[in-house]
Amino acid sequence: MVEKKKNWLDKKMDAMRKRAKKDRSYNKKIIIAWALLLTVWAGAVFYLSQLVVFSFTQWLIDTFKWVPNLIVAQTVCMAIANILAFVIVCLVSKKVFKKIVNRDSLGLKGWPTWTDILLSPIGYIVSTIVAAFILLILQKVVPGVDWNQTQDIGFNSLYTHLDRIVTFIALVVVAPITEELLFRGFLYGRLRTKISAVPAIILVSVLFGALHGQWNVAIVVSVMSVFMCIARELTGTIYAGILMHMVRNGIAYYFLYVNPIVGATIGASAVPALLPFLAII
Repeated sequence: MVEKKKNWLDKKMDAMRKRAKKDRSYNKKIIIAWALLLTVWAGAVFYLSQLVVFSFTQWLIDTFKWVPNLIVAQTVCMAIANILAFVIVCLVSKKVFKKIVNRDSLGLKGWPTWTDILLSPIGYIVSTIVAAFILLILQKVVPGVDWNQTQDIGFNSLYTHLDRIVTFIALVVVAPITEELLFRGFLYGRLRTKISAVPAIILVSVLFGALHGQWNVAIVVSVMSVFMCIARELTGTIYAGILMHMVRNGIAYYFLYVNPIVGATIGASAVPALLPFLAII
């Protein structure tokens, strides 16, 4: 059977299909590159903000011979750096790239609901179980890594009630709000304008874990970030993530500063899988 010769219109349609397919492939690569660059940029701003604030504080201490409670100074600096990072990414996005940054884009629509309140303990518990299971498997599969590292944040370092109050506000209130605004609010919200949920969750969670240091803490933090991103997908807001973050840091704060004897006992006991869960994030 002789193949029918294509007319001018058929050839044009074939050429348009090929060009459209090529354009889709090109656009897909552009979007992937944009998502990666946005993620790296947000992480760099977060890291550099910490570096600048801590360096400036160290300069103040050295110049004026100031002798603060180092743990309080550290936690307050961390909170200030988080706020600085969030302000920078929002200003650059709005002023340089002309992107709208408002309550809706940050996942702050309305006010927290009972769904948000219920999701926070459920998300914390489930993410903790999943992360513990992953750590136990990794300890068997990758024995060469020190999975028992403890977070270098100190025990018995808050001497007065004021120290405890300031540290509580910085770690359990300010840090969760500012970090959720930056990572699950700004970054995740911007990524979801161009890419689907799964790659957005992976990018945000890998970055969030990597910025928290050692392997065991990074894995626990990444797993929790996955659940906080899912909570934003389900509710459209970051309120459940903020509350989940507060629950996590509140429990860690209790064992580190309110009842450090129990925390130290866990750290010295044969329960290494629990150590990352006592880390402040």
